[in-house]
Amino acid sequence: MANPVLKAELREKAGKGSSRALRREDKIPAVIYGDKKTPSLVTLSRVDLVKELNKGGFMNTSYEVKVGNDKETVLPRDVQFHPVTDWPLHVDFLRLAKGSTLNIMIPIHFIGDEECLGIKAGGILNVVRHEIELSCPANAIPEAIEIDITQLEMNDSVHISTVTLPEGVTPVIDDRDFTIAMISAPSGLKSSDEDEEEEIEGEEGEEGEGEEGEEATEE
Repeated sequence: MANPVLKAELREKAGKGSSRALRREDKIPAVIYGDKKTPSLVTLSRVDLVKELNKGGFMNTSYEVKVGNDKETVLPRDVQFHPVTDWPLHVDFLRLAKGSTLNIMIPIHFIGDEECLGIKAGGILNVVRHEIELSCPANAIPEAIEIDITQLEMNDSVHISTVTLPEGVTPVIDDRDFTIAMISAPSGLKSSDEDEEEEIEGEEGEEGEGEEGEEATEE
């Protein structure tokens, strides 16, 4: 899958005054750095940038920033927003070398919750990790990892070892099989079950005492 393209223009000046002037022209200042090269100062169309931001997953998407006939593969690393209007003010892009990999937090999306056996039985999806850190090829960063919980029953758990990851993608934490989510019994159901167990244990204890008492009387 090809990376989406963002058209940009080179800018000569940095600084607050120059940036304000650019924003009045609906241009957003940005910088491209990394890969042991000199940082490039560019501007983006505010309309184009806002479209990409509204799609979601902006920080996990690698782009081709096109300046004239030149292209650079980049990953957004920071976006500054206006505190009142929430308009983007500045973007930092990390330049990605060809064939490079990087560690990045990827969100988890759970599917099948309406058909989940455990949830139908009254359980609750308890999410331990809403995102996980993965080592990904720079040109193939997944927007999200989908986990199907349809077949999970009460008290079942999802561990990283059971998740199918895209080719070339591996978890950064590789020394333990960490939990991502589980189907837990609600507190009310837990209390009810515990009370029932205590009642059963109490009844068994009383029956045992009665039998011992009868034996003692017969003797």
